[in-house]
Amino acid sequence: MDRPIRDSSDTYTYVSDEESVVSDCESGVSGGEGPFSGGFVPAGDDGHHVQARFVRTLASNGLRPEVVAIGKNAHSSVMARARAQSFQVFARAVTELRDGHANVRFAWYGASGKDEIADIAQHGFGHAHCNGLRLSPLDCPLERHAVKSSGVDGDGVRYLLLCSVILGKTEVVPRGSNQCRSSSEEYDSGVDDLLAPKEYVIWCNRINTHVLPEYVLSFTLPSLKGNVNIGKPLRPSSPWMPFPALVSVLSKILPPAQVAIIVKIRKDYTELRISRYEMIQRVRNIAGDKLLISIIKSFRAKKTPASFKANKGKEGQGDSQ
Repeated sequence: MDRPIRDSSDTYTYVSDEESVVSDCESGVSGGEGPFSGGFVPAGDDGHHVQARFVRTLASNGLRPEVVAIGKNAHSSVMARARAQSFQVFARAVTELRDGHANVRFAWYGASGKDEIADIAQHGFGHAHCNGLRLSPLDCPLERHAVKSSGVDGDGVRYLLLCSVILGKTEVVPRGSNQCRSSSEEYDSGVDDLLAPKEYVIWCNRINTHVLPEYVLSFTLPSLKGNVNIGKPLRPSSPWMPFPALVSVLSKILPPAQVAIIVKIRKDYTELRISRYEMIQRVRNIAGDKLLISIIKSFRAKKTPASFKANKGKEGQGDSQ
């Protein structure tokens, strides 16, 4: 549940219980701009909470990030303070509109580099996102719109913005959708899944009122060599086979409609619309673990799973009628 926190300027900031891992209060900051510019200053104790959450989440995905620096938005310029105050005004308005629930969350934005960070801090996100600004939830930094889309500089450093986001009442907006505004006044923002969202969509007319940059985090991924596309999986150590080969076998076993869906799932993955985990789970739901295991084992043993081909062929004929 969202709750108001009164700060030193006697205004209210709305935060959710889920985000309490990041301190509600203003932290002390040291002087100077550190490695960042555009109004970000070195973060105090809050930065340790952000770093711990980020590192823990990536570690659970087998990555070992090294955080270079964490900056906190000081909202030092007149316009930056105006945007921060505007965010608080809209948070209060959405709270009243949505029966006391502004639904404020933290979300990640993958920046191309320090120049974009500085530009956003000084001027906001602008309206270049014609289909809405896509952000990744706090516990999903590896999603398409965060780490995967962050630029890599010559030193291998990536940059993420952690933003406060007013979601209000959400509606489902499928990934890849060309929807550019809410379907009705009943909704404030979009998500790809109501129960377990991995993508937030803030419409272009609300970007600079419903999104507030709070922290900037720079990091490297020394476990990956060079400018690696994180969307491309490392070869698994468990039994595997090339995806085209798998599709070739499945096309002889499953109905054409199911094979077409699997091909589409693969395309969504290669275009970074879904994660590798999502791709695998969806293919498993269509083909079934028993069939997939048999095919992979047969591929490794250089033989065709004839029994499954016959059985699935009969099932496919029944399904296609």
